[in-house]
Amino acid sequence: MQFIDYYKILEIPKTADEAAIKKAYRRLARKYHPDLSPNDPEAEKKFKQLNEANEVLSNPENRKKYDQYGKDWKHAEEFEKAGHQPNQSRSAGSQQSSSGFSGDFSDFFQSMYGEQASSRSQQSRFRGQDLNAELHLILKDVLSSKKQTLTVNGKNIRITIPAGVENGQVIKISGHGSPGSNRGPNGNLYITFLIADDPVFKRDGSNIYITVNIDLYTALLGGEALIGTLDGKVKMKVPPETQPGLKVKLKGKGMPVYKKEGVFGDLYVTYAVTLPVNLSDKEKELFTELSKISSHEKN
Repeated sequence: MQFIDYYKILEIPKTADEAAIKKAYRRLARKYHPDLSPNDPEAEKKFKQLNEANEVLSNPENRKKYDQYGKDWKHAEEFEKAGHQPNQSRSAGSQQSSSGFSGDFSDFFQSMYGEQASSRSQQSRFRGQDLNAELHLILKDVLSSKKQTLTVNGKNIRITIPAGVENGQVIKISGHGSPGSNRGPNGNLYITFLIADDPVFKRDGSNIYITVNIDLYTALLGGEALIGTLDGKVKMKVPPETQPGLKVKLKGKGMPVYKKEGVFGDLYVTYAVTLPVNLSDKEKELFTELSKISSHEKN
């Protein structure tokens, strides 16, 4: 039987301690779990190799025999009773550069340990892999909580999109990841919410910001402006002599606060003044007159 390098299979050095062996085994077992690659025979084969390598190296007594006798480690007691070492060319030290192995790994493992040990290997429980998904939304999608069905790994999962969830926020759906092995627990599903920028409203947490254009006359003389909010349009009084860049707060007209029912942020309105263009002769005349009056009063 050809030498099997268990250290190489677990990707660890011969000096690895028990904790390192355990950590390497768990990492690789998750990577090559058959449930994650059901159509890949190589993954299943690798998974069996990992189980067998772990069974040998995680047992201090068997590991000692393996390190000393290599592929003949299961005959260690026979060699010791006979009072001699196996041929050096067959030892573990001389076989570290072996390029592989042949035969059915499971049959080999079972022949060394018997049915009971093989059964323990097959009964090892593994938690399923966590899954990640992205959900693309627009601002109005998160103004109130709503149900939505997602398809993940061919399965429909009904979730609640919480009101006020933010761009880039991640929520965990427990137990909706990949199934575990040998009755191990399922992994979790992590959903990242990606909310597109709104063409009108700029969001900052639960507050939103909007710029509203008013004409020169309304800015100078005062009047009303129709303001678009998240739940419809409202009229606002514009005070006389409103300066460009003036910011006004509409309390409670912002985004719903995440996980706080009935609580909302604020809406901040910034006024931009639009200057008239294509002036008529009469308008030019009147603006000229106003300019003269203004200059006279300042002097």
